[in-house]
Amino acid sequence: MTVADDRLMLPARLAAVRRSGLLDTGAEEPFDRLTRLACELLGSPFGFVTIVDDRRSFWKSCVGTTSSEVADRQNPVGESFCQYVIAADGPIVIDDARLNPMTRDNPSIHSMGVIAWAGFPVRSLDGYVLGTFCVVDNAPRRWSAQDLRTLEVLAQAAGGEAGLRIRAEEALQEAARARTAAAEYEQLARTLQESLLPRELPVVDGLDIAAAYQLAGGDVLGDFYDLVQTPTGWAVFLGDVAGKGAHAARTAGLARYTLRAGAARATSPAIVLTELDAALHRWFAETDVPGFVTVAYVAIRPNDNGFGIRICAAGHPTAVIRRRDGALEPVGQTSSPLGILPKLSLAIQDAALRPGDSLILCTNAVLARAASDLVPFGDVLAETLTADARDTANAIIRRASAGSGRDVRDDMVAVTIRVPDSPVS
Repeated sequence: MTVADDRLMLPARLAAVRRSGLLDTGAEEPFDRLTRLACELLGSPFGFVTIVDDRRSFWKSCVGTTSSEVADRQNPVGESFCQYVIAADGPIVIDDARLNPMTRDNPSIHSMGVIAWAGFPVRSLDGYVLGTFCVVDNAPRRWSAQDLRTLEVLAQAAGGEAGLRIRAEEALQEAARARTAAAEYEQLARTLQESLLPRELPVVDGLDIAAAYQLAGGDVLGDFYDLVQTPTGWAVFLGDVAGKGAHAARTAGLARYTLRAGAARATSPAIVLTELDAALHRWFAETDVPGFVTVAYVAIRPNDNGFGIRICAAGHPTAVIRRRDGALEPVGQTSSPLGILPKLSLAIQDAALRPGDSLILCTNAVLARAASDLVPFGDVLAETLTADARDTANAIIRRASAGSGRDVRDDMVAVTIRVPDSPVS
């Protein structure tokens, strides 16, 4: 038995596949939405999310094929290109399968017209490869670095969707054992909410960036944020979904991963937010649940004097720049929210961050507890003038939590972007 066979037949991997509960199930919009997005962004005619056991590659989602019956949405694992991803335990990118020694004898070249193929692993919560997120062309193609970054982000989203199924099932079983359905639901809500929030933000040369948040008790809400590398720098975004519950969490997941994919390809906030607006319109129409999303999106680019920023507040409250001398400047003119108006209108504002300056972004719930929604918590920002980004964000959340003397009924998030006086080590 080869190493590839060992990985394919690994009992722990096959057990993870079974736990996912996705084999031999019908098409579902959360997965189809991701494959459609991949095909649209990369201009590929075919897209798949596959789940692979020891015998076959099952197409949980297949865009570009006419297969509708569950029994027709699969092929033997020996004819599937997914076997190579499992064998490599990582992505496989093929420009022309007919010329590649690994794939040139694969029957799918003739039976399915597979020529160019790029796939990333879809992993379980414990890291096992459940299958792949892949796109296919029926002509030779050289995949760009941006193509692969987009695929990687969408594969992570597909893995997250599969992971939510497993977590939800485990949570339901625990609730049955404990006979506390209400406690289980709250834990599941928190799991869903925390899945929208990165555990750690990437390190950016020359910047000190941190986030602080406090989740409301009870039902899951829709706040999210992230930091993503772009072709010319970085993008920070902070968003809020109207509503609550599982639909709000799914909407927030769609928004976050669409923004991540867009930021990996484009430098303009307008381009990225326009793509998200279109995706949200489709999502709300398909689910027949109206809603909207507000987003503050900041593109960051280094320059000789520090960093230039370009900010768009799509229905989101304005941000504030705290200058090195403590002066506060509102930035980011609020424009249309996303997913609700037939014609999107966005206002973009440019600004500069120099050594000693900070940019602070907050969600609606934080600003609702401030005396002014133009310059939030001026005393806190004055007190933390020399503090690092994490201490500043934490101080804002602490003050907001204590601000009204009432229980916190909405998620609160604060993000601080600071240019230190001396370089970040």
